[in-house]
Amino acid sequence: MTLPLAAHHVTAPRLLDLRGEFPGVPDDWAYLDAAATAQKPRAVIEAISQAYARDYATVHRGVYARSARMTEAYEAARAAVARFIGGRPDEIVFVRGATEAINLVAQSWGGANLRAGDRILLTELEHHSNIVPWRMLADRTGAAIDVAPLTPDGAIDTEALIARIVPATRMVAVAHVSNVLGGVTDVKRIAAAARAAGALCLVDGCQAAPRLPVDVAALGCDFYVFSGHKLYGPTGIGVLWGRAGLLAAMPPWQGGGAMIDEVRFERVTYAPAPQKFEAGTPHIVGAVGLHAAIDWVELVGIEALAAHEAALTALMRAELERIPGVRLFGPAESAGILSFAVGEVHPHDVATILDEGGVAIRAGHHCAQPLMAWLGVPATARASVSAHTTEADIERLVDGVKRVRRIFG
Repeated sequence: MTLPLAAHHVTAPRLLDLRGEFPGVPDDWAYLDAAATAQKPRAVIEAISQAYARDYATVHRGVYARSARMTEAYEAARAAVARFIGGRPDEIVFVRGATEAINLVAQSWGGANLRAGDRILLTELEHHSNIVPWRMLADRTGAAIDVAPLTPDGAIDTEALIARIVPATRMVAVAHVSNVLGGVTDVKRIAAAARAAGALCLVDGCQAAPRLPVDVAALGCDFYVFSGHKLYGPTGIGVLWGRAGLLAAMPPWQGGGAMIDEVRFERVTYAPAPQKFEAGTPHIVGAVGLHAAIDWVELVGIEALAAHEAALTALMRAELERIPGVRLFGPAESAGILSFAVGEVHPHDVATILDEGGVAIRAGHHCAQPLMAWLGVPATARASVSAHTTEADIERLVDGVKRVRRIFG
């Protein structure tokens, strides 16, 4: 695979030419919804196809050769994830996605450790998946939820968040990158403040893992979660990273095959982590596909991808700012994501008109209704760039927004 630079005099030093790697993205279609789910490079599609065809077998059970090879591939995927985020293989739990990972922590760690009077600290910009599991846990245990505010431009107010960490705070759960506004959270500082107060820190890394270098050891958090399908991998596979000591102390949250040591009707003993959290037949090919996605990202270079997306996001912001009536939301510097409004036009109408011109964006509340309330809008239009995004895609978006203004006056 070659990685030539795009030939544009303004952004050429940072832009990558990877469109040809994505068979699902034709040249006449601007896919700007990577924050919802990423299109897949050919290497990932081929790895999935091969895993289902030539290589497929169950894992951790068969003694025949193909099953042994598939088991090796599955565990190699776990090792690749660990390397990618700076953890250890025995700290990587495969789940269906970040939503399941947060629910696992809330139900297992939270159920075993939280009591009435304990406090959970969230922020105004969290995805519903980093709100609802904690709300359910609080309702069940009698714990309370505190909410850290945002700065005027829509970033997490780190100083105010740290000030809200009190002796009763047991968990601080934050997004590494906002799925609506694209702002990058100072996770390292927040995790250090949580640790100093005796609290744990969980990080929702769904939007960060495809866009930023992640090193859980350097961040100092206790749990880190992300979904494979946003990292150019398949749906149905995600990752929970947790500190080994925490995982060892947490009870299983689902029961079934593969997560046991010994089963009797009168007593059950469990396998060590991470296996004790992976009940039943896993998403074998999902793990293989995630491994292929990580290999692809590492080949391109996460720093190169970050620079590519930063340059395109800056271009998108600059061009949309020039259009009268367009309102931009979020910090001036964001990681690949930009939410906006076009006058009083409903975001669904904006997205429909853009779609007529071959531009795909997201419109709605983005599973972040508390943030919409903070912004004072029911919904936003959201454009998010990716490895295959080009300047031509941004031009299509800008032209489409101008057409929205013409249609609605």
